[in-house]
Amino acid sequence: MDVVSASLRAMEAALPKKTTLVLQIAMTFMMALAMSGTLGFISLGWEFGGLWLQTFLIAWPIAFIYTRIINPIAFKIAFKIAPPHRG
Repeated sequence: MDVVSASLRAMEAALPKKTTLVLQIAMTFMMALAMSGTLGFISLGWEFGGLWLQTFLIAWPIAFIYTRIINPIAFKIAFKIAPPHRG
């Protein structure tokens, strides 16, 4: 077993599935809210305020699905680039 696989298994064991799920819900909520607001403001200016809720409600589930797919891939890349120290 390589270091990356061992590190990923240790990380999965350290965080309960419920904690991981709650983390992803909270993280995607905040990121979708911030990104939809920021990009909407950049595109439309102050008039965007009325559309923000609508774009956020579309962005949040998409962000959540993406994190469920991308999170394991991102962890593998991170562990290959900067493996955690043992010991």
